[in-house]
Amino acid sequence: MKKLSESLVEIKKSKFIGLMFEVKTKEEVDIILEEIQKEHKKARHICYAYKIGTIEKKTDDKEPSGTAGGPILNIINYKGIDNVLIVVVRYFGGTLLGRGLLTRSYSEAASKLFVSNN
Repeated sequence: MKKLSESLVEIKKSKFIGLMFEVKTKEEVDIILEEIQKEHKKARHICYAYKIGTIEKKTDDKEPSGTAGGPILNIINYKGIDNVLIVVVRYFGGTLLGRGLLTRSYSEAASKLFVSNN
């Protein structure tokens, strides 16, 4: 249960905070998500995806279907990594982004985790 990197993307005053963790069990995922929810109480959405062996899960956390969890999981699969949890925390900036920009924002926050040195 180790945090590997962090990223920040700002689009039209919305902040997308990407967090990547090494995980080995579903229980570790649950603990991390609980901690993130406590730390980011004012966030509008906490979307994530993880892959542990053959187990994959994703969630859009009330964002339009397919705009958050799916794009995050696509990044995980594209990178070919395993035992990883990627969470993107969104603080709403007051402007609706639309499906396309929303999907790109979550994808960008997840992709930046692989070039960040935080």
